[in-house]
Amino acid sequence: MGRRLDARTIAELDRRLAPVDDALRRHYPGTVPGRQPVHTVYVPADRFTPDLCQRWGAQALDALDACPPLPFAEELRDRVVAKLSTEPIEDLRLDFEDGYGVRDDEEEDEAARAAATGLRTVPRPAFVGLRCKSLDRDTRDRAVRTLDVFLDALGPPPPGFVITLPKVRAVPQVAAMVVLCAQLETAYALPAASLRFELQVETPEAVLGADGTATVARMITAAEGRCVGLHYGTYDYSAACGIAAAQQSLDHPVADYAKAVMQVAAAGTGVRVCDGSTNVLPVGDPAAVHAAWRLHASLVRRSLERGFYQGWDLHPAQLPTRFAATYAFFRDGLTGTVDRLRAYLARRAGGVLEEPATAHALAMFLRRGLDCGALDPDEVSVDRATLEAL
Repeated sequence: MGRRLDARTIAELDRRLAPVDDALRRHYPGTVPGRQPVHTVYVPADRFTPDLCQRWGAQALDALDACPPLPFAEELRDRVVAKLSTEPIEDLRLDFEDGYGVRDDEEEDEAARAAATGLRTVPRPAFVGLRCKSLDRDTRDRAVRTLDVFLDALGPPPPGFVITLPKVRAVPQVAAMVVLCAQLETAYALPAASLRFELQVETPEAVLGADGTATVARMITAAEGRCVGLHYGTYDYSAACGIAAAQQSLDHPVADYAKAVMQVAAAGTGVRVCDGSTNVLPVGDPAAVHAAWRLHASLVRRSLERGFYQGWDLHPAQLPTRFAATYAFFRDGLTGTVDRLRAYLARRAGGVLEEPATAHALAMFLRRGLDCGALDPDEVSVDRATLEAL
């Protein structure tokens, strides 16, 4: 077969598309390597002590003992108990915002110093950070001051450290956060671009702007690579949309819409999306505890099925159902996922014609299951290097 186009055609296309190629590489670098925590635990900063993780784990186990039967299948018992005993909190956020409230400056300064000093102790969670107040005009000075005092007491931030910026409403606020992080790095002699942050999507204007565009997509670009996560704020967002308090929930249609926009905006950018929380806590008599457990487990499962692999937990007694629902999700899909992936690797024809993108999703499923402790390496039967390559 002959050809009538030569290398000059390719060179012309390369010249024309070079700016597009560069923009796609910058804005859509693809899947982030490494582990994503299954949850973020928010604790008011003044209630933090170095033994907080151990205390939460013990309280979670106490809740299981106090309110039998188990809120999950018996075959998950050993796995869940082991998790609560060794790593009850994967991602800890010391809260200086809604959970902390408004205090005088001296009191918040002292809380920031004490929390940072306590965070220097080990062992600590794999992922840690703080939530400052927003960069709105009324709280801007306090947000900057807390970050300054905290980093002064902390020293070099530990691995996995992240700042959560709440109630982001406009793209320039994100650009300002980039400037603030750069100045903090200079002030404390930290490596350039080492301070990363999450954006909390808690207002309608953060999802859809006055110009009709998806504000959150523009926020990711404005973060200049520093944004590592988008966190949905269940109750602020629902209230701002006019949803009555009794109907505010992770599974309300307004929540689904906001999270769908966040999910599409973050796809391929390396920014992870985190679902919000439920304020129905497993406390009170056994009947109330079990009702809260059922609700929490169903919401966790629902989020996982929709591609949200991380959420908020607000109480130690939510940990059993967080891990049990997560483990059940990955274990339920284990056999089918392994069979499909092995068939893809062997290039065998089966009942499903797999695309390379689906093989990527299968590998990601197994990697997430291994990272959180839901699956064991000998159960997966595909080596980690192969999963990472896919």
